[in-house]
Amino acid sequence: MKKMIYVLILSLVVVSGFVFTNRETKNEIFEKSTPKKLSIAENRTALKKWEDTPDGIMYKKWEASPAGKKVYASEAKIRNSINDYVNMEAVVTTLSLPVGSRLGFGVMVKINHDDYILSFGLEKSGKNEFQQLQSLKVNDTIIIKSHSVSHAPKYLYPIISGDYVARDSKMIYKRASHKDGC
Repeated sequence: MKKMIYVLILSLVVVSGFVFTNRETKNEIFEKSTPKKLSIAENRTALKKWEDTPDGIMYKKWEASPAGKKVYASEAKIRNSINDYVNMEAVVTTLSLPVGSRLGFGVMVKINHDDYILSFGLEKSGKNEFQQLQSLKVNDTIIIKSHSVSHAPKYLYPIISGDYVARDSKMIYKRASHKDGC
């Protein structure tokens, strides 16, 4: 009987050791995989370092070029509407994005005499979330709401992220919110 108790206690100690060791390993992996946030000074240093790379130099040249200035000016015209998430009236000018674009599904629109890329992202396989958007025609007047506008040297126009689109007072697209809150 004594031997049986010793075997049970010894096996309990061994199993507990394995569980505890495994828990520490998982915590170490999690801590290593979580990136440390950089301070403002570290961010500025990293930006300065990037600006000295060939990509950074090319980007700075694009910002100073007439094309870059035009993109920034167009962004500034709609910045308040983006920040306030209010309706913007747009006219569809082209049903496709510029050649070579890798923005996914989108159309070209004109808002207050300026051209913009209205991008909705990549289609998820098996889902046809852009079905109603594909019914748009050139010269359709639509209402857009968006949370963001961006730019890239590759494109001659600002890129509006399409969050909400309505035509004839009917919603035809609304971006699904993230379930995890991010």
